[in-house]
Amino acid sequence: MIAVTGANGLLGSYVVRTLLRNEEPFLAIKRKGSDISLLGDVNEKITWCDADILDVVSLNDAFKNVTHVIHSAAVVSYNPTRARQVMDVNVQGTRNVVNACLANGVNRIVHVSSVAALAAQKGQSTVTEENKWVESQYQSVYGKSKYLSELEIFRGQEEGISSVIVNPSLILADANWDNSSAQVFKYIWKQSPFYSDGAVNYVDVVDVAKIIYALLRMPVEAERFIVSAGKISYKELFGLIAKGYGKKTPSIRVTKTFLRIGAYFEMLRAIVSGAEPRLTKETARIAGADYLFENRKIVNHLNFEFQPIDKTLQRCCRHYMEKMNAKK
Repeated sequence: MIAVTGANGLLGSYVVRTLLRNEEPFLAIKRKGSDISLLGDVNEKITWCDADILDVVSLNDAFKNVTHVIHSAAVVSYNPTRARQVMDVNVQGTRNVVNACLANGVNRIVHVSSVAALAAQKGQSTVTEENKWVESQYQSVYGKSKYLSELEIFRGQEEGISSVIVNPSLILADANWDNSSAQVFKYIWKQSPFYSDGAVNYVDVVDVAKIIYALLRMPVEAERFIVSAGKISYKELFGLIAKGYGKKTPSIRVTKTFLRIGAYFEMLRAIVSGAEPRLTKETARIAGADYLFENRKIVNHLNFEFQPIDKTLQRCCRHYMEKMNAKK
């Protein structure tokens, strides 16, 4: 029996769909009262289990009779007001998952980390799985939380649980554009005119789910794998999404100084309105980065071919356009 934490989330929902297609027995773990709309069309085929990775008792109950765990539950945020939550869920939550696996005799964990845990440094052009964490001004709280969560997975490995870690880059998904990386599609839909220098590494959510499933029972352990299809400039990415929508391409280039100033005023707006900030000091700092997360290891290991970005963006744009048209 496989258990999927964060099964109702952006990536977790695609992991669930992959397990359904392969007719695997699994439990879809979510917090009580969580939104499951991303899986609404297949809800009747899913065995849901209410458990919180910060609640040891519920987690232990959920892992009874489980042999494999796909741990995708996490908080993805660069909002400084959510720093404590990010650390609690991503680090303590993973610690609890590992301990529950040990207590229940789980055989294997596939842990979803992030390329943010690889601690890319200023001046680097290429980042591999061999990158070591270095504390610096270029690292985010989120990145540190994922690095520390990996240490918990390695601890579990030392205590007898077979494990493997995947490090996805920016996940492009036809999901809920109010959450996580999908917000980039909302940004362009609203015809925001700005773009920044730098580039982003990207991957299709479908590919991430496929790789997780392929690694579930593969005889490899205590390894991490970068899961990224390639690199694209923000200007080009925004242009492709705008083209997919049939909207105007963002055309005003903003400098790092402008981004830092914008982050300050955006935080003030978020505090007053209670909304999530669209720009923070951390995201402003990250925006100018331009390095490649090397995917050679996973490509060679699985003989994997990533989907082209045009195909991914066409699917995602079509999904969001249909959602918006349905509201009219």
